[in-house]
Amino acid sequence: MSINIKPLADRVVIEPIAVEEKTASGIIIPDASKEKPLKGTVVAVGPGKVDEPMTVKSGDTVLYGQYSGTEVKLDGTNYLIMREADVFGILS
Repeated sequence: MSINIKPLADRVVIEPIAVEEKTASGIIIPDASKEKPLKGTVVAVGPGKVDEPMTVKSGDTVLYGQYSGTEVKLDGTNYLIMREADVFGILS
């Protein structure tokens, strides 16, 4: 995947994983009740800071806070831009 943005310093660009539309039993979840996803895929990583190299890399699936980052829409796709410190962990 290629996007037209290069994050600066210790920032990462994350594509959130899609929100579930239905429960396991088939009940449709209304928009008002949907929670923001807290998991996503890293699509771009900044170069880091001189004293803090980047830990995450493109392609990692990560967990982040509910109110972390800034939402941006590029080419019809929603992304989050946040500092690496706002990422809680990398899923393996």
